[in-house]
Amino acid sequence: MTRKKLFEPGTFVASFTGMAGIILSPEELQKVRKTCREGNRPGRYFAPGCCQNPDYVLQVPVLFEDSTFDIMRSMNIKKSVDVPGEKQAHLQSLMEDLTR
Repeated sequence: MTRKKLFEPGTFVASFTGMAGIILSPEELQKVRKTCREGNRPGRYFAPGCCQNPDYVLQVPVLFEDSTFDIMRSMNIKKSVDVPGEKQAHLQSLMEDLTR
């Protein structure tokens, strides 16, 4: 049996405030946690006493264009098809620099 995922790593998304981001894989998330700070933006997953364990259905790790990351609730982000090319290039280069 395979596990269902709503979001795949490498997909471009947008938060409900309009900030562009890219979905991180579990390996990339571990590297990004060491180098970036958490954004604590509206819509992030937060439950007292519960560890953040992204399952890509309810909890989705996202690296945003301002070099911060958050584990977002899936209902507070949307797959973004209309991310401008310059933002896509910036996010991809940012992810490459941070995951080296």
